[in-house]
Amino acid sequence: MPSITVNVDDDLKTRMENHPEINWSEVTRQAIREKIETLEVMDELAAESELTESDVREIADRINESGRERVNEESP
Repeated sequence: MPSITVNVDDDLKTRMENHPEINWSEVTRQAIREKIETLEVMDELAAESELTESDVREIADRINESGRERVNEESP
């Protein structure tokens, strides 16, 4: 099985060491697997989409603006 290296900061490493019962390699494998599966679903959806990159950027901008407005409304 191929190996990869994951860098974590000192604080995170210390916190991980506080839980030696956890197989951190397996946790990492599962997280990568879940992310890959999500990306593959997104790729499938995007492959069938007729949206252009410009359309996607416009939609993302609208979503971001809506989110900013919501945060501003909720802020005191």
